[in-house]
Formats: sequence, structure tokens, C-alpha cells
Amino acid sequence: MNNSAKQRLILLLVSCHLVACALNSPVQRKPIPERSDRSSGNQLAKSDFDRMADVEISENMQSLRHLMIKLYKRNPHELAKSTSDNAEKMATWVIDGEQQHHCLFKEIDNKQGTEAIFLAFKPEYKGDRVLPFIVGLQTMLLQAHGNKTDFYLTDSIDPQFLYNVARNIEIATWKLSNARDEAGKLYLLSNEINDTEKNLSFEREFGKMIGRTDLYAIALAEKSERLISRVMQNLATAIFLPFIP
Repeated sequence: MNNSAKQRLILLLVSCHLVACALNSPVQRKPIPERSDRSSGNQLAKSDFDRMADVEISENMQSLRHLMIKLYKRNPHELAKSTSDNAEKMATWVIDGEQQHHCLFKEIDNKQGTEAIFLAFKPEYKGDRVLPFIVGLQTMLLQAHGNKTDFYLTDSIDPQFLYNVARNIEIATWKLSNARDEAGKLYLLSNEINDTEKNLSFEREFGKMIGRTDLYAIALAEKSERLISRVMQNLATAIFLPFIP
């Protein structure tokens, strides 16, 4: 099978996967987002895989925005440490304002990536824990994509780093659900299962991010004929994997 045929097959499988997810989703269906530059001239400088990267990173950023809002609503005392604004405004500033603040926040000592995620669960840290957790995930994704959200034929993304980021999101998700302070309380409330309530919406959103990143990593590796070194880890003792050169 030549490369062109492989690319068509991968795109077909991706399309089928997305359609199946939409049909089987128990939540309210939303229209597929249409990018504003879809018909513009710059699309001539993009391959199908560049467009896939555009969509993958854009959708993952939107997932982070939803997660940040949900975390603040579950942990309103954390939001109060950062601002008197509502959760939606804070999340919009952090996720959509990257061109202004460059993901550098003095409140978390300008930490990014896994350092920021670790900060969210340090006992001695007294600031807003949602901020470093989300900023850590955001910058980790951006760095694995070469700090870009718009991709062209001249751009290159390493599928191994994307695969590693997907594993790191799994580890961060585990920490969110299990890391506790000295009193045995979770640092941040997220999913909840008890006799009266079952809320797994956080897990589903993280699952979407992991699925998108994994799928694009595998497709990109197939296209570039590069192997991905797969790592099996126990989440309780797992270490974060490298995601930048």
C-alpha cells in the first residue's frame, strides 16, 4: 500500500471513529465545529494531516476550557483565590488569552508543563490549585505541538511526543482523582460517585482528550512511517514522560 492510499485509509478510519462516537454519545449532540479559516487561501498550504492537527489541538483546548470551568464550579474556593470573576471568564482568559499572557502566571511562579501539574498537588502550595493544573496540561499540549495551534506543510510534529502527552494526561487525571492532603481530603474535587450522585463528566472529558491525542499520534506515525515506543506504567507510581525535544 503506497503512502497516498495509507493516508486515505487513516482519514477514513478517523472519520468513522468520530461518527461512531457521535452516534453513541449519551450527552446532547452538538454541531461539528467549523473553523473560521476553512475556506481561506491558507488552506492551500496545509495537508490533510495539518488540518487534523488544527482540529485536534483546538478541540483539546476547548476540553481544557470546559474542565477548568467544571473544576472551579466544584471547587469555588480555588477560584476565589485568583479572581472575583466567574469561572467562565477566568477559563476564557487562561485558555483563549495565550497570545497575551503566554501561559506565564506569576501566581504559580511561571511554571509550565509537569512542574505546574506537580505544584497543584503540593501540600505547601496555598494558591489556586486549578490554575497550575490546567496551565500544566495546556502548556504540555502546546509544547508537544511546537507551541503552535495552526499548522502548515513546513511544520513537523513528533508523534512520540504526542503519544507521551496522552500518557501524561492519564497520569494527571489519576492524580486529580487520588491526590489527598494530610487530612485525607482530595486537593481538588472532580468525579463523584456515591449513593445519591454519579458524576463522571470529568473522566469523559479527559477521555476525549486522550483519545484525540492518541489517534492523531498513531495516524501521524503511520504517515511518517515512524515507530512509537509504547510505555506501560502503573498510574499510581507512573512518572511523566518527555514531550519536548
